[in-house]
Amino acid sequence: MLDVQDVTLKYGQSQILFDVCLRAEVGQITAVMGNNGVGKTSLLKAISGRHPLGGGSVAVAGDAVTLGSAFQAAHAGIAYVPQGREVFPMMTVLENLETGFACLPKAEHLIPDYIFDLFPVLKDMQKRRGGDLSGGQQQQLAIARALISKPKVLLLDEPTEGIQPNVIQQIGDALETLRGQGEMAIVLVEQNADFAYRIADTFVVMEQGRVKRSAQKAAYSKDALMEDLAL
Repeated sequence: MLDVQDVTLKYGQSQILFDVCLRAEVGQITAVMGNNGVGKTSLLKAISGRHPLGGGSVAVAGDAVTLGSAFQAAHAGIAYVPQGREVFPMMTVLENLETGFACLPKAEHLIPDYIFDLFPVLKDMQKRRGGDLSGGQQQQLAIARALISKPKVLLLDEPTEGIQPNVIQQIGDALETLRGQGEMAIVLVEQNADFAYRIADTFVVMEQGRVKRSAQKAAYSKDALMEDLAL
């Protein structure tokens, strides 16, 4: 479980996040939503150790996480798939995947079979350079690379942005499979409301750096979500 309590964040003199609380359960997908500029990406950067917290705390499976760096977050079990994917363009698909070994002991430097079961296209493209892949293939590679580290928490920032519909479907299927395995909490920042509502279990709607709504899907209709996003 990911437990975020009263997190604040500043860029210089500007405060971006205000006492944000979020809980993401193992075996569930939590969608963080809101209009552009409300702090969704900043929240993921804070949780993943890419930007220092101004205040508050982050815990994984009940253990407090020291977020001094992205490596510390990864070592604590937090994997981050950033907006823009950040695939290494000159490295092969296989080499990109192997960068996920960084926080694992050497005995575990093996790519599990389920990675290629989730994303079969990567198996056929292991020797191709990351920069030669399409946007959808790069997104699948970025998610697969994050999974190599065996995370307890998987953070994804806009995974459907600029992706063709058939690949969006494949990514959604992969995330639902991961949810069904019940081994990690998945947090998804997403602008595609149709995609988010289809796969998410819990919704956190943000406005101006604050959480304005936190709701379970069972008690939260898609119409209510759209109304909140229109605030």
